[in-house]
Amino acid sequence: MDIGALLGLEQLTGGMLILVVLAAFGAGWIDAVVGGGGLLQLPVLLLIPGITPVQALATNKLGSVFGTATSSVTYYRRVKPDIRTALPMAAIALLGSFGGAAVATVLPAAAFKPIIVVALLAVALFTAFRPQMGAATQLRFTGHKHHIAAGAAGLGIGFYDGMIGPGTGTFLVITLVALMGYDFLQASAKAKIVNFATNAGALILFIPHGAVLWLLGLILGAANFAGSYLGSRMAIARGSTFIRVVFLVIVIALIGKLGIDVWNENIVPALAGT
Repeated sequence: MDIGALLGLEQLTGGMLILVVLAAFGAGWIDAVVGGGGLLQLPVLLLIPGITPVQALATNKLGSVFGTATSSVTYYRRVKPDIRTALPMAAIALLGSFGGAAVATVLPAAAFKPIIVVALLAVALFTAFRPQMGAATQLRFTGHKHHIAAGAAGLGIGFYDGMIGPGTGTFLVITLVALMGYDFLQASAKAKIVNFATNAGALILFIPHGAVLWLLGLILGAANFAGSYLGSRMAIARGSTFIRVVFLVIVIALIGKLGIDVWNENIVPALAGT
């Protein structure tokens, strides 16, 4: 039996599998530092001949769960994030991801992507021209207001992850930095816990539908584990300045990726119809 048949994808070659594993390792590293690994892992999965979009999404989530779990534990042991904020935010984000998935079945993601591109562009400019932002933790809310703001952010970003997905970790980091007032290192630590919850929430939806390619997903999970472990240790060692630089690179890549999607899904059809 060849490798493709073993993994449930007859046309998957050994070379393509190596490419997928390398992408998963890179995605794990990116996710551990600042989020946005799906920009790398999901498009490569979609290159596999014979894989359906829902299989790619579901299998991507299975692999990502291993990465976010690894980085969550590593950050927790070394950075000691406040779980009194992170855990309730994660629970609410999981519920939000269910809501987003429900909306995704009714409204096309393409309808929201232009808004997201504009929002990301504003985030990139805001971060680039405020070099001190995220350098140190200066919380903007206290008491109940702090937890309400965290819960609202978790609900909104969880909804986004269920509906569209790319860059969820990136949105979590910038929200925790710009809205909540955490430094980049603390924001990344909390973002991993919340992102693990949104990935798990999506899996709970995908598994009963039989969309997960389990053996391929476990291979991705192993590569995500390795990349995430390396990335989280590197981010912790180098601190907020390093994370801020990687954050800007990932945001620019996300703008480019979603911008191309908007062009292909909205502008090109409009031009073709004229």
